[in-house]
Amino acid sequence: MTSRSLLRQLPTRVVTGAFVLHSGLGKRNADQETAEQLHGWASSTYPVLRKLDARRFASLLAAGEIATGAVLLAPFVPAAVAGVALTGFAGALLGLYAKTPGMRREGSIWPTEQGLTLAKDVWLLGIGLSLLVDGVTRDH
Repeated sequence: MTSRSLLRQLPTRVVTGAFVLHSGLGKRNADQETAEQLHGWASSTYPVLRKLDARRFASLLAAGEIATGAVLLAPFVPAAVAGVALTGFAGALLGLYAKTPGMRREGSIWPTEQGLTLAKDVWLLGIGLSLLVDGVTRDH
């Protein structure tokens, strides 16, 4: 990555990486109730997750968020790699938004009041895709 590319991406990567890292660190020691809420919500959208214990799921989720945040914050990680990580993470979150009843207005992509907290993750998807495109087109 050139220093110009890094400078151009720095604000986006630092702000997004710090946010995602902080979120993961907050889930690292989730209590049983929080773990069950996270697991129940995710497994209702992604049934394969039902096989995991709630505490194990919360630990894996925290690790995924910590890793994604760290990848974004690490200047030596190419933009395309950081973009793929963030795009995948955001895609999973938007899957929750799209598939969870009550998150969207009837017959619409627009969020209900309850869905607003997940709908905002579309920004993470945009940032991830921007990093990916920037990395593929400029990091040579």
